[in-house]
Amino acid sequence: MKYLHTMIRVRDVDASLRFFCEGLGLKENRRMDNAAGKFTLIFLAAPETPDAEIELTHNWDSQEDYGSARNFGHLAFQVEDIYKTCAHLQSMGYTINRPPRDGHMAFVRSPDLISVELLQNGHLPPQEPWASMPNTGVW
Repeated sequence: MKYLHTMIRVRDVDASLRFFCEGLGLKENRRMDNAAGKFTLIFLAAPETPDAEIELTHNWDSQEDYGSARNFGHLAFQVEDIYKTCAHLQSMGYTINRPPRDGHMAFVRSPDLISVELLQNGHLPPQEPWASMPNTGVW
């Protein structure tokens, strides 16, 4: 058996690509538009793990409420500098829901409310403003 991908539904392709590609640094591996089925599939992966993909599924014209159920859980990515990554995402307008107070773990949500866990490769010493920043919302 081989792990292939995790699929998440997205409402706005551009907003999702901004978050996952510009914000997190994932790269688009391939894309498929299916006019008959009225959907687009976009496969993304981190450069270090190109075979572990996220499939963004965009159903054209869908008005379905994907909600914010927590039954999915979250995606997790290891980062080289959690403070730099969180500052970058914050500068792009994303809320860091669980700041990296411990220098090791943070949570942010995609435009479609998918929880994304960021894990520091190792530990960094606590650093302001993160060390005293409260949680915001849910993740």
